[in-house]
Amino acid sequence: METETERPLRADAARNAERIVRAARAVFADLGPDAPLEEIARRADVRIRTLYNHFPSKSDLVRAAVDQAITEDLAPATERALADEDPLRGLISLIEAAMGLVAQELNTVAAARNTGTLTAAAYTPFLESLALLARRAQDAGLLRADLVPDDLARIMAMLTNTLWTMDPGTDGWRRYLALLFEGLAPAASNPLPAPAPLRRGASTASWAG
Repeated sequence: METETERPLRADAARNAERIVRAARAVFADLGPDAPLEEIARRADVRIRTLYNHFPSKSDLVRAAVDQAITEDLAPATERALADEDPLRGLISLIEAAMGLVAQELNTVAAARNTGTLTAAAYTPFLESLALLARRAQDAGLLRADLVPDDLARIMAMLTNTLWTMDPGTDGWRRYLALLFEGLAPAASNPLPAPAPLRRGASTASWAG
């Protein structure tokens, strides 16, 4: 049997669903990834039954919250980065956008990790865009030539892991982004050891927490 999340919603139902998802992001930010669904329903001004009609499980709601954040913030940033005439500037701007989003939505990301909803479908397009921008920057001589796509996933993992060591909302991650890109400049590059293959599966989600 189809749920309301699988078939087209009436306008009022769609508004309720959007309000619930937005409230979830706010509640996670305020109360943490284990925030009760009852509080989310209260802030969305809907009954808990209405919440469950739209999102039968917490994982469904968390997945919708991640998708909303990506659609509203990361997707436009990706388009701008890919259109930038300077591919290195585009690459850095996209990483900055992703880091800013994860820092802002850290508890939602934690909830996604806890519920197992941070799947490859959520972050693969982002990593593919990073790889494309990196290749363009390499072709332009702006980025060291021995950087490989798997390095980008690990770079994101290193950067996002710094967020768990900082107060919420800080932009201290920018220091480490600057340090990383100092090492990625072609002028100062020494040959790197061979890259180890990136293990596929759950471990690849670590870039987002």
